[in-house]
Amino acid sequence: MIIAKTILILEDDLKTLSKILSRLAKLEEDQPFYFSLVVLTDYLQVENYINNNPKAKFDIILLDRDCKLAGSFHVLDLERFGTDKVISISSVPEWNVEAQKRGVTKVILKDYQYLDDFADKVVKQIEEIVRKMPLIEDE
Repeated sequence: MIIAKTILILEDDLKTLSKILSRLAKLEEDQPFYFSLVVLTDYLQVENYINNNPKAKFDIILLDRDCKLAGSFHVLDLERFGTDKVISISSVPEWNVEAQKRGVTKVILKDYQYLDDFADKVVKQIEEIVRKMPLIEDE
């Protein structure tokens, strides 16, 4: 049985998002799993749809800062979802430092001049996380 690896992507830049998604599609090819994605582009969605949803569960979380609304995706309840699942991907070093202060250990600085390299690093980190996960879901 093919199972899903659920990824919550908190990213407000569509160009960055497209780079990550194209690489995830390549990673997913010929795997015994598929990616189930939840993509949110503003922090209000996190407050309204994720933090208040008791059924929300994610294997991996990409955590950016929501620059468009001048808020922050850091409103995500990291303690509930687990900092071990989070990859901080901000282009602003201070936001990555904030995530680290909250217990996040995986950090990739986003550089808009080198988005392809950035996306490669993000998907490599996702691949490492997935490799450590069981291939069969617990009943």
